[in-house]
Amino acid sequence: MDYLIVLERTILFYIIITVLYRFMGKREVGQLGIVDLIVSILIAELAAISIDNRTESIFLSIIPIVVLVLIQMGMAYYSLKNQKVRDAFDGTPSVMINRGKINFKEMVRQRYNIDDLLTQLREQHIKSIEEVDYAILETSGKLSVFKKKDNRFGDYPLPLILDGKIQEDTLRQIQKTEKWLQRTLTEEKVNIEDIFYAFYQEKNIFIIKKEDLEK
Repeated sequence: MDYLIVLERTILFYIIITVLYRFMGKREVGQLGIVDLIVSILIAELAAISIDNRTESIFLSIIPIVVLVLIQMGMAYYSLKNQKVRDAFDGTPSVMINRGKINFKEMVRQRYNIDDLLTQLREQHIKSIEEVDYAILETSGKLSVFKKKDNRFGDYPLPLILDGKIQEDTLRQIQKTEKWLQRTLTEEKVNIEDIFYAFYQEKNIFIIKKEDLEK
């Protein structure tokens, strides 16, 4: 009898969790943010406890699982509207190699050592750091690498404005100030609030306005 209960609960939780994850959206395991990972671990623990504890009602686990999924969906929606929330929970990409030079300050800030860097470079069949033009540590922990020979379009595009918000890290990296950015945008006759995305590349600013996305 106990075996049947365990089997029934296992199948039921498999169906429930599969349906809930479909609502949460499609993301690869390697792309899970901190909130997604925490929710996934808690859901797995709650399901395991309910399957193992056959004397208590299954709803004692289903209710908190649903609550966790609703929290995750709410945070995901709110992070789309608020960049500060998005950065707080998901973090921001970090440039580890900039124009062939290792960014040691950023490595220390991210607690990312040289062995981690070399390991991820080897995983992408890169033998030496000298082959790399840019390497960006993404929020998922994956290292995006741009080889020198692949850099046919010049410098890597660096985000200056995201959804109307100035990216101060990029300004420091290109050694520019907010006054310079404001002056440049004034010359272009565009307000920061109207910009969806602007990036800096080859000493030029490329702008995508919010109104352009609505066309």
